Amino acid sequence: MKLILAHHRQQMLANGRRSAEAPTDPLPVVKLFTPDANATWLLTELDPEDPDVAFGLCDLGLGYPELGRVYLPELASVRGRLGLPVERDLHFTADKPLSAYWEAARAAGRIVA
Repeated sequence: MKLILAHHRQQMLANGRRSAEAPTDPLPVVKLFTPDANATWLLTELDPEDPDVAFGLCDLGLGYPELGRVYLPELASVRGRLGLPVERDLHFTADKPLSAYWEAARAAGRIVA
């Protein structure tokens, strides 16, 4: 499964360009997760200068979700306990900006989406 489709990539690059100009609070574009580990990523943007680097809310399943950057080729190589790769949530549609997911994740100790 391709983690980020072409239309996601375009939206995330546009978000990255806007973010480089001024602070923004976009909706997450994609939700990635490990089906056999509790890791989840809500990604909002790609770095326009290095589109292999994404930004968003990252939760490795350890109870400490954080905002940060992730290197997509590395993420594509991640495997859970049963060896399953990271997947894109085909049914995810963001309904609030990243800051709202961040506040909910801090309160819950995990991404709630």
